Amino acid sequence: MIATTVVAAVTTGAAYTFGPGAQAEQTGKTDQAGRTERTGNETTTARSARTGTSGSSGASGTSGAAGSGASSRAAEAVTCTTSARYRKRQLRGVWIATVHNLDWPSRAGLSATQQQAQYVKLLDNAVKRRFNAVFVQVRPASDALYRSSLEPWSEVLTGTAGRDPGWDPLPFLVDEAHKRGLEFHAWFNPFRAGFTTDLSRLPASHPARIHPDWVVKHEGGLYYNPGLPQVRDWVTRVVTDVVRRYDVDGVHFDDYFYPYPGQGTRFADQAAFKKYGKGAKLADWRRDNVNKLVAQVWAAVHAAKPYVKFGISPFGIWRNKAEDPAGSNTKGMSAYDQIYADAKAWIKARSVDYLIPQLYWPRGFAAADYDALVPWWANAVKGSGVDLYIGQALYRVGSRDTAAWTRAVEMPSHLIVNQKYPEVSGDVYFSASQLGQNPLTVLDRLVTQHYSRPALLPLLKGFDTKAPAAPRGVKNAGGTLQWQAQPDARAYAVYRVDGKAGDCSMADGRNLVAVVPGSAAPSYVTKDPGTYYVTALDRLNNESLPTPGA
Repeated sequence: MIATTVVAAVTTGAAYTFGPGAQAEQTGKTDQAGRTERTGNETTTARSARTGTSGSSGASGTSGAAGSGASSRAAEAVTCTTSARYRKRQLRGVWIATVHNLDWPSRAGLSATQQQAQYVKLLDNAVKRRFNAVFVQVRPASDALYRSSLEPWSEVLTGTAGRDPGWDPLPFLVDEAHKRGLEFHAWFNPFRAGFTTDLSRLPASHPARIHPDWVVKHEGGLYYNPGLPQVRDWVTRVVTDVVRRYDVDGVHFDDYFYPYPGQGTRFADQAAFKKYGKGAKLADWRRDNVNKLVAQVWAAVHAAKPYVKFGISPFGIWRNKAEDPAGSNTKGMSAYDQIYADAKAWIKARSVDYLIPQLYWPRGFAAADYDALVPWWANAVKGSGVDLYIGQALYRVGSRDTAAWTRAVEMPSHLIVNQKYPEVSGDVYFSASQLGQNPLTVLDRLVTQHYSRPALLPLLKGFDTKAPAAPRGVKNAGGTLQWQAQPDARAYAVYRVDGKAGDCSMADGRNLVAVVPGSAAPSYVTKDPGTYYVTALDRLNNESLPTPGA
């Protein structure tokens, strides 16, 4: 996906390599519906008095929950001052690429035990940096890193496409992520069918061999033709199969739809265009084909499991201002015009739950300035209900072809920029291999400056907002906080305050000390004196009222 493609910037002629002290603080006023107004240097949050929580989309109290008396009287507006540096809800994710064995497994042919050990190490590195989500590539090219009756086994496992590795990795991949409190998004490449134009080299069960009329041979690779309804139906069927059979939290598409510009060869979809174009312009028809797939997959995912999210990581430039007044002040490749990916259409149709634009350029970069692109994307999603996370080029840190990437301060400064825009709800890093390498010790800086506290995952619009019951039996004795496990809790949040919690003690993340996975023992070792509170989180990250430790 994101790390190996060289794309020419059509305006400048330059080539880009893509992979998919004082702290700036935002300020704003957030009403009880969650809307934010930018104002100055801090965030003020209007909350129901004495609920003890912030960001929870519902309230349910139990005996012993702090502030449960508020349910018996009218809510009073309380204004809380919060800091953008301590965002309570923030997605911190990493892409784990399997194509060409980029991140996992490190090479084909490893034993199941070796593959498992490598994966666990990647997850542990993510947890060490206080990340809370992984995006794992389960279908690189119409193949499967899971047991499938629809598509053949991926060659990245055994070295031979179609060969059974002797185990089904996906349950393990999902379970190990959940054990560590990491949300698991299954990452699919929708239209890539193979890295060869010789169909005979594909397994006999490969859909491209069974349906050669579905594919287009293009510059050394095979692509499913997005203009064919049966192709879009097939991709939707493959995605839905995974959602139904595995406990994934999200479905994720990368930036590959129609092929990126390469040698200038025309994509040979003329026959499909003649049959299905219905008088449209070719470019509009191609964009409509992608839009149809996106909407179809979104509907199918939510029909299969309403709690599963669907999102896309588009190329970082929708259109340039020179091409469209609504575009960004950039001079790079246009996803809208070159790969027919219209992210603004997906936002308008609300056919995605989140977007992760790949902003793989440094601040001040002339053709694609990070400082120009973040506000453009923030404005694009504003008021839409679509969550926005920023794709960060961790793989570029330390590269010597651009001066900015030789400086350890560059990537941390991206997160300072993000703090100015409340629409930005987190970051996803490409890719997992660099978590262990820690180039220029940049991850240490990120943890110290931005991830010093854990974070709850964002609440997405359109999903169930009923909060779970508050934890019961919370006791703090002998340096260990313990509570009763509850079946509807995916995780528990632990807060520490000096004295008794006030109305705003949990409005941001400064007092959040731990997120304990629901599969772990319901306990936390208290390291500092103070009063501890525990809340329960369901799989959609709705948060309960807090219960203090007795």
